[in-house]
Amino acid sequence: MEKYKFYVLTSIPPGTAGGDPVAVARVLIGGDVRSTQVVVIGGGPSGLLLSQLLSRNGVASIVLERQSRAYVQGRIRAGLLEWGTVRLLQEAGVGARMMRDGLLHEGVELAFGEQHHRIDLQALTGRSVLVYGQTEVQRDLAEARAAEPGAVVWEAAEVQLAGWDSKRPTVSYLHEGIRYSIACDFIAGCDGYHGVSRASVPPQHLQQYERAYPFGWLALMADVPPLNDELVYANHERGFALCSMRSSSRSRYYLQCSVQDSVDKWPDERFYRELRARLPRQFAQRLVEGRSLEKSIAPLRSFVVEPMRFGSLFLVGDAAHIVPPTGAKGLNLAAADAGTLAQGLIEFYRTGTRTLIDEYSAHALDRVWKATRFSWWFTSLMHKFSEDAFAHQLQLAELRYLAQSETAARAMAENYVGLAIAA
Repeated sequence: MEKYKFYVLTSIPPGTAGGDPVAVARVLIGGDVRSTQVVVIGGGPSGLLLSQLLSRNGVASIVLERQSRAYVQGRIRAGLLEWGTVRLLQEAGVGARMMRDGLLHEGVELAFGEQHHRIDLQALTGRSVLVYGQTEVQRDLAEARAAEPGAVVWEAAEVQLAGWDSKRPTVSYLHEGIRYSIACDFIAGCDGYHGVSRASVPPQHLQQYERAYPFGWLALMADVPPLNDELVYANHERGFALCSMRSSSRSRYYLQCSVQDSVDKWPDERFYRELRARLPRQFAQRLVEGRSLEKSIAPLRSFVVEPMRFGSLFLVGDAAHIVPPTGAKGLNLAAADAGTLAQGLIEFYRTGTRTLIDEYSAHALDRVWKATRFSWWFTSLMHKFSEDAFAHQLQLAELRYLAQSETAARAMAENYVGLAIAA
């Protein structure tokens, strides 16, 4: 039988006490006073970023993550940050190591056949991107939240939401054999596609849009120098390839593969041989091979749910949308959601105004759909969908157009570096 422990929250009207979280809300835990207004479900980058932004602006939160800190921090994910994401991380006070170790990229290479063309992001948009692994972002955020004892509960199992459509929702969870229950003002569902947040909303309240792609990405990471100073996206009749990096000494390579494929069928030797075959000779001859540190296959799909708010529950990041990794929009969209929601919650607790909270879903979805469109377009441009030679020639024609038209290149660059975080 589970043991139960209740955190009883009491609050005064928002906008009073200067937004002091201890004055606004108190949670008594065995004599230790903690404060919360927002329960954040999910301790990945978006959940920790939201919690950190709130904390730095006097709004208290508790983050519940079902996995251990080591497990979450060890996940291999994206490594390209839009400048809007960089600014949010700086606002959150976790940008020092990122700015020291991150790799500034002012352009990106598009390869097709034996041709290649550099899209000059800085010249076309006045902006650039930063290569800094999600693993490192997670580490920076986790260390920052650890400075506030009890702000994150790792290994919080069996999370349950109640009253998300009311003004006083509750969230319960199991930790070390004890069932806890927390009352709060708002719940932020940052727990991904398979999380409990979206699943707690009855299907009739949701509109879901989805598209599955008939291929996956086979990824390999190795401690070898990157093939190029900037990312190389390659369209080839054998399939798509991407040459990326995590640092000046660690490379991350990708190959389009069948969704039915398995890592066991791809020893390092075969992977590198195929990668060379899909690159223009100029790039292929630079490739340095090294023993793989990690190898995995991920399917590609697009998914969007509307709306992204249900009463006191807000969906953030992968809980509401997923994009193909082409163009690296996933982490950046999640960070933008966190920044937009943080802005609304901070305004509410400072002034009592609900304007930005009420507009959260519309603002977030406007950006989400634009990024979903770009990810779909870029995926469609660079990948092999069939043996249709006509379709491949159309792709090559569009790539040549991008190389020849500054207007077309600027449109791509504007989307690649990222659109505005909020309307």
